[in-house]
Amino acid sequence: MSFRAKLFLIFLVTVLASVSVVAYGVAHYTRAAFEEKDTELTEALVAQFNKEFEQRGDEVAQQVENVANGEITLRVAMDLARPNADQSLYVHDAIGVSQDHGMEFVEFVNWDGTIISSAQYPARVGYKNDWVTATKDWRGSHAFLKREDLPDGVVLSVAAVRTVSGGNDKNLYIIGGRRLDQNFLASLVLPSGMRALLYRNLEPNFVESALTGVNGSADNPERFRPLIEQVQKSPQPAVRTINWTADAASAETFHAMPLPGRNDELLGVLLVGSSRKELVLLTRRIVTIAAAVGAAAILVGLLVSLWVAARITRPVEELAEGAREVATGRWDTRIDVRGTDEIGQLGTAFNDMTRTLAVQKEKLVQTERVAAWRELARRLAHELRNPLFPMQITVENMQRAKQLEAKQFLEVFNESTATLKTELANLNTIVGRFSDFSKMPTPQFSKVNVNEILRGAVKLFEAQFNAVGKPTITTECFLSEALPEIDADADLLHKAFQNLVLNALDAMPAGGTLTLRTFERERNIRIEVADTGKGLTPEECSRLFTPYYTTKQQGTGLGLAIVQSVVSDHHGTISVTSDEGRGTSFKIELPQRQAGQRPVPAEGAPADAKNSPKTFAEDFGRGKRLTDSAQRTDACRAKLTCYSLTTTQTPWLLFPVLSAWLAMKRPCATTRGARWSCCVRTASI
Repeated sequence: MSFRAKLFLIFLVTVLASVSVVAYGVAHYTRAAFEEKDTELTEALVAQFNKEFEQRGDEVAQQVENVANGEITLRVAMDLARPNADQSLYVHDAIGVSQDHGMEFVEFVNWDGTIISSAQYPARVGYKNDWVTATKDWRGSHAFLKREDLPDGVVLSVAAVRTVSGGNDKNLYIIGGRRLDQNFLASLVLPSGMRALLYRNLEPNFVESALTGVNGSADNPERFRPLIEQVQKSPQPAVRTINWTADAASAETFHAMPLPGRNDELLGVLLVGSSRKELVLLTRRIVTIAAAVGAAAILVGLLVSLWVAARITRPVEELAEGAREVATGRWDTRIDVRGTDEIGQLGTAFNDMTRTLAVQKEKLVQTERVAAWRELARRLAHELRNPLFPMQITVENMQRAKQLEAKQFLEVFNESTATLKTELANLNTIVGRFSDFSKMPTPQFSKVNVNEILRGAVKLFEAQFNAVGKPTITTECFLSEALPEIDADADLLHKAFQNLVLNALDAMPAGGTLTLRTFERERNIRIEVADTGKGLTPEECSRLFTPYYTTKQQGTGLGLAIVQSVVSDHHGTISVTSDEGRGTSFKIELPQRQAGQRPVPAEGAPADAKNSPKTFAEDFGRGKRLTDSAQRTDACRAKLTCYSLTTTQTPWLLFPVLSAWLAMKRPCATTRGARWSCCVRTASI
């Protein structure tokens, strides 16, 4: 993700988080304020209900008090107190009292609890009403909620009781009341968005017809069942929100208030409902405004972030592009510095760095060239000095043998020539090794089978594995037969495998096991060559592929460097792992396909080079590789620059050193009438 995208994302998240927090806070506090207001209105409505109930109760109590204080009522009470009083004379008095005093319910009850007269239910005359006689004196008592049985059903009433004494410790009880129904609810002043319902809890189970509103029966009474049943189980105030439709604005919150009777039995439930439409609409408006503000903020943020990112990222992108150019080798890369802020200081530091790198790179190249040529000369001198010393002694012996007799001279001559031939063969071997390393050809890619090449390389050493008088070396091959063919140079791979097998043989002078393994791994081909020799130290492993480095008493140290060069030319990798005392394992990974590789002929090579005589100078110059063995482990590749030369005066053994010296001085030089030619690889990093 780019810096510009990150900056915009950070700004976007910040804006969205801020708008969301503000919107949530406003919505939360709005909801809290609405709930608080709703609670206040509900409490006010309940208080109004209680006040109306108390006021109506006082009116009923006053009317019953007036009936009890009437002269006619007193005479009735005194008449009923006499023995063998005729109660039937007063069976219709309650109806008259009800009409005169505007009460819907009036009953006269004798001192023994017998109903003498009933305005609302005449058929109940003669029945007992024991609850009223449980209290001897009802004077001063308040009105209460009472269940009223009617011929056609049951209703609630606000009732009061008064006592009239008739003498002989016998009292007449006057019970009066008014109906508590939708007319009572209509007397309440309801705020906008609120309504009141009354449930008459006169049956053990929920009865839909018992729910009454201002306009009569309520709509969808079954939706109130859970709330009513909750209050029936626990006569405590309860709150529940009812969603009438899928639209949240249609919801109402109902507060259920229990209405107890004289003995705290639950006789009714007052339901105060408040619409949530106002809250829902307000919340939606808040969300809409927040969304609009968020969208505007995002748009502004996008423009601001693009502007800020452009001012910040453009110099950074230029700096990154400059760094990529430096990585490709353009050490003279410079970037345009604008401003003196931190970005400008960074650009100035980058320009100073590339300027310093260019200078240091040039110095490093010169130093590496000198070090490489010195190392080459030292190695070559060391390798050539060993056979030259015996040759010098042999020649001196031959010179002294000239004074001997012919037979003795012939004997010395034969021995000397044999020695010279042997040392010349050693020189030829040394020259061949250096030549092999110097003239590594460009790979000629074709479809090859790695297993066949590996078997061919091992077959060359079968005689040495079971040589008479030497410890036996066992070969174990684990070659995957399903291995696909790869693009490779068969000759170069054969040479690399041959060097690895030879290195393993040298590592096991006391015998052991040579393990060869091939398999496919992540679209690459893995080749493993392992021995059970004495192993290597970590330091030796780190320097193992350095040209001219060897752990053997004899050897040029070029074998594994050649292997690494071949693997590198095939765009592969090679690694080594070793345990001291247990052995060493080389692992090579080669790609199955080479991307657009083509053979490239050497530039400036003569057309008849294939038919010209081979000399050490020609072989060495045609592909010499310069290496700083102290600092690098890979052979440095370079482009060939060829020059033609011939000579008759300079000893041929000094061609390589003199060629190197001439290449350092100038591309082509003529010295003392002798024309030199060399092919020199200019080191590249």
